[in-house]
Amino acid sequence: MAEDLVLETCDLQQESNGAMHRTEEMGSQRLVVRRGQPFTIMLHFAGRGYEDGVDTLALNVQTGPCPTETGGTRSHFSVSSCLQASAWSAAVEQQDGTALSLSLCSPPDARIGLYTLTMEASTGYQGTSFRLGEFILLFNPWCPEDTVYLEDEDQRTEYVLTQQGLIFQGSNDFIVSTPWNFGQFEDNMVETCLLLLDTNPKFFRDQNRDCSRRNCPVYIGRVVSAMVNCNDDRGVLAGRWDNKYSDGVSPMSWIGSVDILRRWSKFGCQPVRYGQCWVFAAVACTVLRCLGIPTRVVTNYNSAHDTNKNLVIDRYLDERGSLQQGSKDMIWNFHCWVESWMARPDLSAGYDGWQALDPTPQEKSEGVYCCGPSPVRAIKEGDLALKYDIPFVFAEVNADLVYWILQSDGSRKKTVHPSIVGKSISTKGVGRDSREDITHHYKYPEGTACRRGEGWGRSSPGKGSDKERERLCRLMFCARVASYNGNVGPECGMKDLLNVTLPPHKVVPLRVLYEKYGHCLTQDNMVKVVALLVEYQTQEHTVAMRDIYVKNPDIKIRILGEPKQKRKLVAEIALTNPLATPLNGCSFTVEGTGLTEGQKIQELNCPVEPEQEAKVRVDLMPRQAGLRKLVVDFESDKLKGVKGFRNIIIAPLPK
Repeated sequence: MAEDLVLETCDLQQESNGAMHRTEEMGSQRLVVRRGQPFTIMLHFAGRGYEDGVDTLALNVQTGPCPTETGGTRSHFSVSSCLQASAWSAAVEQQDGTALSLSLCSPPDARIGLYTLTMEASTGYQGTSFRLGEFILLFNPWCPEDTVYLEDEDQRTEYVLTQQGLIFQGSNDFIVSTPWNFGQFEDNMVETCLLLLDTNPKFFRDQNRDCSRRNCPVYIGRVVSAMVNCNDDRGVLAGRWDNKYSDGVSPMSWIGSVDILRRWSKFGCQPVRYGQCWVFAAVACTVLRCLGIPTRVVTNYNSAHDTNKNLVIDRYLDERGSLQQGSKDMIWNFHCWVESWMARPDLSAGYDGWQALDPTPQEKSEGVYCCGPSPVRAIKEGDLALKYDIPFVFAEVNADLVYWILQSDGSRKKTVHPSIVGKSISTKGVGRDSREDITHHYKYPEGTACRRGEGWGRSSPGKGSDKERERLCRLMFCARVASYNGNVGPECGMKDLLNVTLPPHKVVPLRVLYEKYGHCLTQDNMVKVVALLVEYQTQEHTVAMRDIYVKNPDIKIRILGEPKQKRKLVAEIALTNPLATPLNGCSFTVEGTGLTEGQKIQELNCPVEPEQEAKVRVDLMPRQAGLRKLVVDFESDKLKGVKGFRNIIIAPLPK
């Protein structure tokens, strides 16, 4: 009788498998592979090699704290002659003496997560069990049978593999791009993302049920949407919108997700302070891309927060045109969420593709602060009865704006603006640093009714009265500093013209001086101007509103040296003070995937006088070849959240 097989070593071939599965850049000490795609391990036996017909090999994979075969979190399978497409399977790939190469493959609907791999080797009636190691299994957008399959290779590169991007902010009239380091492949990011799944309340309520549902991107999307905010759980970020951030980090100061997720993990899953919508969206994008779900950050301008679900945003003005509190409804200058690409087998046909997910805590969904995944097509068509949270997102892009103007007799005059909300819906273009307008994905052109959204459609605006005549009017302007979420602060400009004769198309200027707004400008750099026109003859009221974005100075980034892999570079970073007063407490924060080890903070020891440059030099060490983005943030007492970036193409090491 042959002697027992004795396993000497097992090589999970992390480098070669990582290259095949596009996970080689993941900073993990474990093997990381994608489901539905084979990977190879090498077994080395002591004494003698494997003999087909004499020895029997079987493998066990399991994930989660209480794995079961019925829950799909455990599988036992024998090594055979070929792989199977729909189940865990293993086959002999090659044998060389005592070395045996095995090919393993998971089904395309396998549960994602951290797996342990063991082997049972038997010769005759005797058997021995060996622990082979651990590996992490992710979703696979390259596998046609996976529910996150995305056909276009450029889109897969952009929405899964790209670690840097742009997030759009500002206002509809002045769209600005903010660089962001998603860093989903940085050291320990995949372990942190799995920790996020293991910290969600559904896991603690029923660990087996939670882990058994981790094959479904719809389920994972809802968990991530809830866990990025901390309103119901031990989530990643605490939100704050009142400009009081001294006990944490201002939302404007973040330039990447990695530092946020590392802080959350390091300090026992305590919420990181503070985030706002683009920070919540960016962190969700990092987590979902890391887990293998194609994801992008989306910005909606003039985004409605319809608290009473009537598709109307009520705003109140006094008789001088000044905005008053009176409704919890809001219109945010911009609002960010994410879209993830996935099939929706839980819905009828036609709703696969991009799904809106919003981790910013605004309204509860099934008792939890999360939103989505909402099929973007369902939002456009007004199919409001489908899962999940479609009416809320529909209102964000379609609600009507109504102004109520207080009259001297105590009555209110109503003006309706049906085409203000849901403008310039934007995301970063594929493979380029420019904006792609995707408004047409969410809504038909203004004046077009939705196909099935009964009672929710929009009719075409009627013709107005004759405007081509001179009119005697009262014209009032009111300017206030504002936050991007619609809150207004102190008044910084006012004009009240009691008797003004306005010919058609006359321009009436309003000067808003820095001395009036500079001391109270929020980090959002917004000034909101409201104009109220009252025609004496007809008592017709006209309201107009404009958000003015105060542009930050540019950050100049110069690279000194030739960008080559594993060769030190120096980045020279400078910003000119555009104000008439000195800048104190100045610092630059620099971060770049594959360029820096985490964040680098460079503080300036002296004030920066007007028209002078703040300048620092930062050492970089490129770890990987290819396109890298260096992201920079500048902070001072009077300028905060100034962002800049520079693309750097790193040449590979010579072969």
